[in-house]
Amino acid sequence: MAVATDKAPTRRYGIALPPWFSRVAAITLIMIAAVLPLFFTQSSNFIDDTTLALAYVVMALGLNVVVGFAGLLDLGYVAFFAIGAYTTGWFSSGFYADANVHVAVSSFQSHLPGIHLNWLFVVVIAMVLCAVAGVIIGLPTLRLRGDYIAIVTLAFGEIVRVFALKGDEVNVAGHPLTAGRQGITPIDGISIAGNQPFNQLDLRPWYWTALVMVLIVLFCNIRLRDSRLGRAWVAIREDEVAAASMGVPLVKTKLLSYATGAAFGGASGAFLGAYLNTVNADQFQFAFSIFILAMIILGGLGSIWGVVLGAVTLSYINYRLIPDVLNDVPQKLGLDFQLSDIGFGIFGFLLVIMMVLRPQGLLPERRRELELEEGIGADDQFVQVQA
Repeated sequence: MAVATDKAPTRRYGIALPPWFSRVAAITLIMIAAVLPLFFTQSSNFIDDTTLALAYVVMALGLNVVVGFAGLLDLGYVAFFAIGAYTTGWFSSGFYADANVHVAVSSFQSHLPGIHLNWLFVVVIAMVLCAVAGVIIGLPTLRLRGDYIAIVTLAFGEIVRVFALKGDEVNVAGHPLTAGRQGITPIDGISIAGNQPFNQLDLRPWYWTALVMVLIVLFCNIRLRDSRLGRAWVAIREDEVAAASMGVPLVKTKLLSYATGAAFGGASGAFLGAYLNTVNADQFQFAFSIFILAMIILGGLGSIWGVVLGAVTLSYINYRLIPDVLNDVPQKLGLDFQLSDIGFGIFGFLLVIMMVLRPQGLLPERRRELELEEGIGADDQFVQVQA
């Protein structure tokens, strides 16, 4: 008779790990992340790159809800980045200069023309708007599967990009919707409880804010994964017909995955809008959606900690390793180009290598690891007991 046990060791890269290892490793990494800025100067480029990486972790965890948990391919995720960022531009800048709305902002911001809401209000508005947009994008895909879902989501992302680009020609109540390529700038820095807003001379508050966002989204992801809704998402991912036959409401469950993932993406977009101090239509290219999707594939579809690892890895490669460390390598070899010119080609090459050598990802979900690795049997999950 096979009896399940929670004390059986897990295996990673052929190494047996004790059952408490994951929890201890997570706590250790969080503690290291919390004190990391103290070892660098306030305006360190490393802290700048790490802050961006944390923002992308939030975005990747949101997309992982849709792609990893529910198995619904989304190639238009950049739309939620755009909506979240534009929400910051609309409600935390002088874009609507004839308005005079100030809510819980610093004394300096309270004297500026335009709409200036506390960033905590702005991020909630961004999440609500993106959740609604997620439901809208999910509705046309309810009867679609596979490549057809990818086409619809890709179209939605392109629609939002075009609206961002041509929004200066669209008037809403006598005001342009966006500023096109000119962009909305400057945008208010984050101000907590009416204190002085964050600035680019001291990046530590930005970093810690992004870290808190990551921890909140991690908690939500773990709770969702282990909830009844999370199990319904996984059931749809594994076999939609079987899930429906077992009573899983497909429409409601799919729409909740789109709304949840979109809300997380909107929160990250609201943060990036404030951090980058500008919202520009050129930021919302299709390649950004592929960039975030690559983080999930690299880390492992459906794996929460794998997505964190994949997002941090690709962010450092994109913002530090390629432009700052290896950018002039081709010129040293006598070639007339820089490595940053072929950045997305490098990402594509890395994904091909991953698909060949480790298709389950760097830190895969246990179920996917069992599906794709040979030589792993029931002994990893059960103890054989003679009845």
